[in-house]
Amino acid sequence: MDDLRTEEAPSLAPERERELLIFSETSGIGVDDLDLLDRAFTHRSHANEAGDRTRNNERLEFLGDSILGLAIADLLLERYPDKEEGELSKIKSIVVSEDSLVLAAKKLDVARYLLLGKGEEQTGGRRKKALLADCTEALFGACYVHNGFPEAKAFVDRTLGERIVAVVEDDYHRDYKTALQEYMQKKWRIVPTYTLVSKTGPDHNF
Repeated sequence: MDDLRTEEAPSLAPERERELLIFSETSGIGVDDLDLLDRAFTHRSHANEAGDRTRNNERLEFLGDSILGLAIADLLLERYPDKEEGELSKIKSIVVSEDSLVLAAKKLDVARYLLLGKGEEQTGGRRKKALLADCTEALFGACYVHNGFPEAKAFVDRTLGERIVAVVEDDYHRDYKTALQEYMQKKWRIVPTYTLVSKTGPDHNF
């Protein structure tokens, strides 16, 4: 983790520093290392154009994905001691899904702070669910690197705690077609294609 904090980084423009300070204060992330925060918001398309392909948020995203899973599991065990493992797994899978992370990204106003390459910007990258979800995970990773797990867990709770309650109250409803698409996008960066094999019954009920 040390390389994420001590690796030499370019100095930030005063305007960017002000933006990141605003985010740090309004989000409650508790990270005053502005270079670390800047990296969490840096998409690889921007890093490639800036001439430093390694200075992007992918390593923080990788770390944040694990921190998110552990934090949500810990919160669920604390708050729902009577629920069985299968129930907890269903709740967790929804809370850590891309859709949930996009809701968290909107709550944190992630799109405002994202650094994207020109091509990604022109193709609507600031609105892409995958980019918003990935950046949110990178922020969880940055919080862990800077503050350790207890503070990272608290940040996850502030960001997704309401989502946990909503999922439980909705009886763990999940659109499994969406779940499949999220899994394939995350693992292989592709979207599944579907073929209608047959249909039966009236047009309004098949």
